[in-house]
Amino acid sequence: MFEKIPSERPSTPLLDQIDSPLDLKKLEISQLSELADQLRLYLLYAVGQTGGHFGAGLGVVELTVALHYVFNTPKDRLVWDVGHQAYPHKILTGRRDEILTIRQKGGLAAFPNRHESEFDQFGVGHSSTSISAALGMMVADRIKNENQYHVAVIGDGAMTAGMAFEALNHAGHIDDNILVILNDNNMSISNNVGGLSSYFARMWASKPYNFIRTGSKRVFSKIPPALKAIHRAEEYMKGMVSPGTLFEEIGFNYIGLIDGHNAPGLVEILQNIKTLRGPQLLHIVTQKGKGYSESEKDPFGMHAMSKIEAKSANSKNVNTGQHILSYSEVFGSWLCDIAEKDSLAVGITPAMGEGSGMRRFAEKFPDRFHDVAIAEQHAVTFAAGLACEGVKPIVAIYSTFLQRAYDQLIHDVALQNLNVLFAIDRAGLVGEDGPTHAGSFDISFLRCIPNLIIMTPSDESETYRALSTGYDFNGPAAVRYPRGKGIGIPIDKGMSPLEVGKGLIRRDGNTIAIFAFGSMVKAALEAAEKLGATLVDMRFVKPLDEELISKLAANHQLVVTVEESAVMGGAGSAVNEFLTQTSTPIQTLNLGLPDKFLEHGKPSEMLDEINLNCEGIIQAIINKQNECGL
Repeated sequence: MFEKIPSERPSTPLLDQIDSPLDLKKLEISQLSELADQLRLYLLYAVGQTGGHFGAGLGVVELTVALHYVFNTPKDRLVWDVGHQAYPHKILTGRRDEILTIRQKGGLAAFPNRHESEFDQFGVGHSSTSISAALGMMVADRIKNENQYHVAVIGDGAMTAGMAFEALNHAGHIDDNILVILNDNNMSISNNVGGLSSYFARMWASKPYNFIRTGSKRVFSKIPPALKAIHRAEEYMKGMVSPGTLFEEIGFNYIGLIDGHNAPGLVEILQNIKTLRGPQLLHIVTQKGKGYSESEKDPFGMHAMSKIEAKSANSKNVNTGQHILSYSEVFGSWLCDIAEKDSLAVGITPAMGEGSGMRRFAEKFPDRFHDVAIAEQHAVTFAAGLACEGVKPIVAIYSTFLQRAYDQLIHDVALQNLNVLFAIDRAGLVGEDGPTHAGSFDISFLRCIPNLIIMTPSDESETYRALSTGYDFNGPAAVRYPRGKGIGIPIDKGMSPLEVGKGLIRRDGNTIAIFAFGSMVKAALEAAEKLGATLVDMRFVKPLDEELISKLAANHQLVVTVEESAVMGGAGSAVNEFLTQTSTPIQTLNLGLPDKFLEHGKPSEMLDEINLNCEGIIQAIINKQNECGL
């Protein structure tokens, strides 16, 4: 048990010998537990230097060692779900030293990335994709007459998504060699991991049992009643000591429960499974944060951590007396306030309650808090059902995860014009987690949906007011706000909600009219001050303040839009469309995220790279003026 994170690189003689899985295979099985301990200690050190996800990685150290020891990676395909758990995998596959650059600009990606290593078989970030991807790879290899083995590692949280079960059902139908490893770190079933269940699991994976199992079914295949009786007997036996009946019915051979922290035992099981034919499901039980006491005590809070900064002997703690709220905290505060006033307010999240700032709401109003697990589609249609009965649901969801529920948003909410409020967190660039988590596209895919209003608040106070506006609106509403801290604007809870579809002129100027949306208002205002331009905080993407746009277009020479979202189809496009429809003769410039996926780095670094900062805005406007002779 490690009580603290090492500040200096630990001595790891075995781990230092591993530059690829080929080196790992040179070890004796008896050495694998020692290697796992060294890998876990090094992982703690590395994440302490860089920050990042580590709770899930600590839980799969032994599994990672066993998988690369048994299977011939990268020829055999190993697909990790989500990717939070893939740090040990990266360390064992030639990136031991590079792990100290993870999530930094120019360094390793936070998740498996096909462009980074041949060992990263599938790029991930969103959950519940591993089984579908591994199954697709298996079918493709069969078409090419190749015979690799295919393994998908999925967590019990990711298994709650419908997509995972769709893939399981398809895999059972195809009935070919694929291994799904269910990494279960839910402590509620840990008591089932004991001598009896481990004994049965080893038996179900053994060659003699599966020889008899297959042979008897072949012999009795011409006697349906006998075959059915054999199948039922096996099903009842497994059902008594394991939760595997569901997987057996889908078409998998279920093997479990297995201690996921016993590296030699995992190697034995996996070696046996390699000899079996057909879909196999290995159910292992692990402890998230294994080996680090703080993470074991608080697996949710210690899911990830920030870089541990060294304290300077000369540094002093300076307390400014002001706590700057994060936008998630603003939402959490607003949610509790609205729930106090309205007993029909209900909070819903697809496994993002902690990150969305809903902990206090969940504690104060447990009967009105619904974490539906990783099931974004269900979350939205569940909200639609609540709204049908007069309840007011608030769906707290990350921008990038809302993409997964797009059909439900259109058909189940907007088409029926239901009163559902979407609190869209992590809108815009999210930094170190990279493009899989960037909320780049929500404006583009939301603004084409009828009945829906879209708000882009520019600071903490505006966010609080926009949430109230969306809650009061008769129909579906969306409020998008960025990740992280606000800009230090105190919230006045006595202020009225925003007037729907109305922007706010924050600075009067001439020649240039800048229409800024959401997080870009601050940088755009600084640029407007230096250029002597008019600056409008648009507040709404839909409906646009068309009256204000027309008024300013009539007495300015250049309209500039600035947004932290995709330019293509974004808020700037909405302004352009209006100006075109009204035949307004004015030059336009749209600034925002370019038509490419931006690699990870600090958000400020990413904005600098694409010139979406004060200096970049000024230069882009000057270039446009020169181009147009303004």
